[in-house]
Parts: sequence; C-alpha cells; structure tokens
Amino acid sequence: MIDRWGSFVARRALAVLLAGMALAVAAGAYGFGVFDSLSQGGFDDPSSESARELTLEQDTFGNKSVDVVAIYSSDDLTVDDPSFRRAVEDVVAGLPAGTTSSVLTYYDTNDPSMVSADKHSVQLVISLAGKGQDAFLKNYDRLSPALEAQGLRTEVAGAFAVYSDVNEITSQDLARAETLSMPIVLLLALLIFGSLVAASMPALVGLLAMLGALAVVRVLTNFTEVSIFSVNVISLLGIGLAIDYALFVISRFREELALLPLDDPDASAKAIRRTMNTAGRTVLFSGLTVAAAMSSLLIFPQAFLKSMGYGGISAVLVAMLAALTVLPATLRLLGRRVDGGRLPWRRHRAVAGADEHGRWARLARGVMRRPVAVIAVTVIGLLALASPFLGVRWGSVDYRVLPDDAPAHVAAQKLNDQFGPERSTANLLLRGATATDVAAYTDQIKQVDGILAVQPVESAGDTTLLRAVWDGNSQTERSQGIVRELRAIDPPSGSAMVGGLTADTVDLVTSVGSHLPWMGLIVVGVMLVLLFMAFGSLVLPIKAVVMNLFSITASFGVITWIFSDGHLSGLLGFTPQGYLDATNPILMLAILFGLSMDYEVFLLSRVREQWDRTHDNDLAVVSGVQKTGRIITSAAVLLAVVIGAFGMSGIVFMKMLGIGMLVALLIDATVVRALLVPATMKLLGSWNWWAPGPLSRWWERHGFREDGPGTDEAPSSSAEKSPVAV
Repeated sequence: MIDRWGSFVARRALAVLLAGMALAVAAGAYGFGVFDSLSQGGFDDPSSESARELTLEQDTFGNKSVDVVAIYSSDDLTVDDPSFRRAVEDVVAGLPAGTTSSVLTYYDTNDPSMVSADKHSVQLVISLAGKGQDAFLKNYDRLSPALEAQGLRTEVAGAFAVYSDVNEITSQDLARAETLSMPIVLLLALLIFGSLVAASMPALVGLLAMLGALAVVRVLTNFTEVSIFSVNVISLLGIGLAIDYALFVISRFREELALLPLDDPDASAKAIRRTMNTAGRTVLFSGLTVAAAMSSLLIFPQAFLKSMGYGGISAVLVAMLAALTVLPATLRLLGRRVDGGRLPWRRHRAVAGADEHGRWARLARGVMRRPVAVIAVTVIGLLALASPFLGVRWGSVDYRVLPDDAPAHVAAQKLNDQFGPERSTANLLLRGATATDVAAYTDQIKQVDGILAVQPVESAGDTTLLRAVWDGNSQTERSQGIVRELRAIDPPSGSAMVGGLTADTVDLVTSVGSHLPWMGLIVVGVMLVLLFMAFGSLVLPIKAVVMNLFSITASFGVITWIFSDGHLSGLLGFTPQGYLDATNPILMLAILFGLSMDYEVFLLSRVREQWDRTHDNDLAVVSGVQKTGRIITSAAVLLAVVIGAFGMSGIVFMKMLGIGMLVALLIDATVVRALLVPATMKLLGSWNWWAPGPLSRWWERHGFREDGPGTDEAPSSSAEKSPVAV
C-alpha cells in the first residue's frame, strides 16, 4: 500500500499538498477552541474508596472537606478588632452563590487553632460545592477573586489553590518552553540540514501535528473528559516526532536524489517513490509503535492519565500522517531545491552514511570487536544509575510542587509557621452504626499511633462523618501508613469509609500499581507484534524491549536521586518533596518506550535492508549504524532541546518529567544505540533474524520490508551526483 501511495504522491504532489494545507487550516480553526472544553481535574480513580467516600459524603451532607484556607492578616490589627472581624465577615457575605458548601470562621466556631500565635492572622476554612474535581476547580476560579478582604492582607492555601496555581504556572511554562526552544531548534536544524529550505521542514510537520492533534482532542471532548495537561504532551510529542520523521524522510530523499543524474527530469519523482518505499514504511511503523505505547495509558481510570494518552496518540498519528503526505508532496515539488539556502561550508558535503567507512561505522566495528566487555561495562553503568530507584517513595501533588514564591506555596508555609505544625486529616464516613458503636469506633481510631484527635463533623440518620487529625504532611509515608491503619479498623456495626487528601494518594498509588502490569503487557505485546511484522524476527523485538528498559530505568534512578532524595535541588531550583509523584513514571514509561522504539525502528530498518542484500550480519550492523547514527543523534539533540525546556518549569513534576526524559533520551540515542545494540547483535549473529518456520514464511509473504536504495533507476558509476548534506 505504501508503494502505491508513494507513486500517487509522485504524480499528484500539488493536489496532496493543497489538500493537506486546507485540512490544516480547518483543523487549526476548529482545534483552537479545545481549551474551553478541557477539564482541570481528573486525578482520582472514581472506583477508589476515597472517591466513593467523597461522593457519599456530598450526597448526604454536602462537601465537608477542607478545600480552601484563606488567611487574613494585619500588621496593626488583631483578629478581635471590630474592623478586622467586619472585613472577614464582609468576605463571607460576598462569596458567589453556589460556590461553597461550607464556610467556617473563627468568629463562628471560636476555635483557637484558627488564630495565629501573634493574634494578627485568622483562617477562613471553605468547602467547595460541586461534584468532582473539575467542578471544584471551576467553583474555586469563581470564588477566588471574592476572597480579597478590604484592609487586610489575603493569602490562599489548600489543595485547590495549589491545583489552580499548578494549572496557571504550567500554561505559562508551556508557552515559555516553546518560546525558548523553537529558535534553538530552528538554528540546530539549520546546522544539521545545512540549508534553509530543508531546515524549515520539521517546523512544518510539527505545526501540522499540533494543529491536527488539537482538533482530534476537541472531538474527543464531546465524548469523554480530557484534561488540560493533554496539551503538554501534544506539544512535546508533536514537535519531537516532527523532528524525527522529517529528519528521516528528508535524509533518505536526499540520499536517493543523490543517486540519480542531475539531468534526469524525473529525478524527484523517482526519489520520492524510493523514499516512501523505504523511509515512509519506517515512519509508518514508528508512528504505530509510539501510538501503541501511548495507548497503554488508556487502561488507567484517572482521566488525567487517559488524557495524556489521548493527546499523545493524536500528536503521533497526525505527525505520522503529515510526514507521509504533506512532507513528501513538498519534497517532490522542491526536488533538488530542498537544498536551497545552503550554508557555505556545507556545499560540497557528501551524503552522510553513504559508505561503511565513516566514524559511526568505525565505532560499530570497535564495539563489535569486544562485545562482551562493552555489554558488561555498559550494563553495570546503567544499573548503577538505576539503583536509587530501588528506594523510591511515592506520593502526589501538594504545595511543594510549586515554586517557593507561588501564592499557594507562600500561604501554606505561613500556615505551618504561624498556626502551629502542619497537620493532615482524614474523613471517616460511617453508615449503619448506632451512636454507641460510633463512640466505640472513635475510641479505636484514637488508639492509632499519631492520631491527635477525632472530631465529629456532622450526622444525619444512621450516617456519621468524623475527622481524624494528625501531625505532618499529608503525602509522607507516615501519613499514608496512618490511613492504611484507619482503614483496617471496622466499626462494631455498619461500615466505615476513609477519604481525604492522604487517602486520595494511597488510592492513587494502589491504582497505578494494580494497572501497571497490564500497561506493561500491552506495551510489550504490541511492540513484539509490530517489530516482528517490521523485521521478521522474534529475537530483535525481545532485545529491543530489554534495551529500552535499561535506558528507562536508568532515568528513573536519576530522577529518584534528584527529586526524591533532594540532590541538586538548589541548582535546579525546587523544594524536595521526599517522594516521586506516582503518575510521572507512568507518563515517562509510555512516552519513552515509544520514542525509544522510534529510534530502534530507524536503526533496524537500515540494518534489515543491508541484511536482505548481503546476509552478512556484521556488515548489516555496521551499515545500519553508519547510515542512522548521525540522524538519530541529530534527532535526539533537537528533541533534547524541546524536552530540556520542560525541565525549566517551575512545577516540580513538570521539571521531573523534562529532566527524566532528557536523561533517558540521551542515554538511548548514544549508549544504547551506539554501544549496546551493535554489541548484542554481534553476539547473536544470525540468530538476530530467527523466527519459527511458519512465522518466517508468513513474514516473507506479508511482512513489512524495505527495498534497497536506487532500484528504480540506479545511475552508472560515472553518473554525476549532486552533493547532499545531512
């Protein structure tokens, strides 16, 4: 099918280009409206105990969780001053209707814990109205401007103040990352491609990928909840894969074009057919493998993770389609003008990877002379990098993910400093318990080590809501342990459910852990099938999965050492949380597995091509490394700039995602592809291409295969060739 499409593009390039651009304009006009349809929540598992407790609590009493804490302060007035009190009460009276389910002030409760030690600050405790996190965040957005008190200093803390700041800062960071990275990417692309025209191609494919993906996601919002964070992965993968695919297609087009005489009027048509039969097939399978990796996120119940999957799949497939339609049509029309605006020092550069005697070939031969030593040293080094991950601790979002000067971080720190030590709570919802049994259950809860108090909140019929309080941050292992102990206690009659922030985290970690094996099976299973179809071997897919796991686990070790253990926090500008956000490694696993397979397909496609021609394993490996080494390294460098910009985010989990992916990408594109892959393929020899007889025969008839270069019309040895720079 791909060969027929290549012939069609060669004949109807202008029509394909115009149709593609028209679709892009329509997608852009429709897709930019997606931002009004994206949700801000989606971090919980609807089937978890904490989510069910919150639903029942809301149905019975309305929301009673402490969602927002407004702190009012004055340097001159104390909280008992009439003007201070009047200012706070005016705020309460002016809160928008329908945004809150409960508002508590010191003046109503006379609770001394709501007043600071110096008597110059007081808390206003708010429970938000609504059903679910997205509704809470929307109500918080309505409520927030009304919290400002006349004549008093106002600061806002609490989970939804943190979520709001995270969403706002993430949007700002995304815009800044794109602003910073794009000029650098364009400059590097110019240096890599060596010409202005060729260097503009990745930007074209990237723009089309982002516009198309936003349109696809907007369609999805009509059927399911999609988080605002899906836009982040669209930006990252859309630009990243545009770079990869444009590099691979353009470099192959130039290579094929250089094999044809300068006076051949049909050279660009022949070159684009050959490019689509080779690089086009590789891009097709690469796109499918990356999309398969991202689809594994759809098995998680959290809408946040599913949304990353939706955004990733959309960006990958649209980038792939753009690289197989608009890009080859553009190249067909440009022909040799693809080298227009060539840099002066690149005018006489030969095709990179045109022989087996370049520096990448020499590196591969050197590795293959001592494969066992190379594997031993490399694996030991990667395992050493991965070792901190053995002591990983898990948590979720709290105020410390924010920069130190973020409003919610400042307010939370003030709560801790002026209102006593930081405390955590859990909501205990009892149903069907008598008053006597509620009292007995309360006594049992008080016996849990660390519990300071168990406060009655509300009661209706045979349903009672209690709140357990203990010292410490809600995300620590100690707090999570307390919640597990609370859940192990059953009331003498009826049932009990435990909810709250810490319970949310316990359920998140449990949910992620229970779905992770299924994610792994999906990713590995689909990769094995797709790579077998691509290369006709059962050995190479297994080897590819193992190689990718080395680079990914090494990056997990690095982020654990930095973000959980707290190393380099001063240099990188963040407050260590003492744990990793449980969702980040899942996102990294899906994205990195896809990108790693992307490079694997690029490399092995050229290795298989040479193997089919010569059946010389060593020559095939050397040729594949030589022909793709520069391309893969260049793609990795360009993508590293895009990902590195995310590492500059003020949000800790975005910074962790950027740095972790940067480490894994650089390890994969250098250590794994240049050292581990050649070494293991040397040791395996002809076993690299083994498959059972029936599967081998099936692949010979139906499998994916790239043809060798120049079969359309190879020039004679005396034919003049054009200089090509990649």
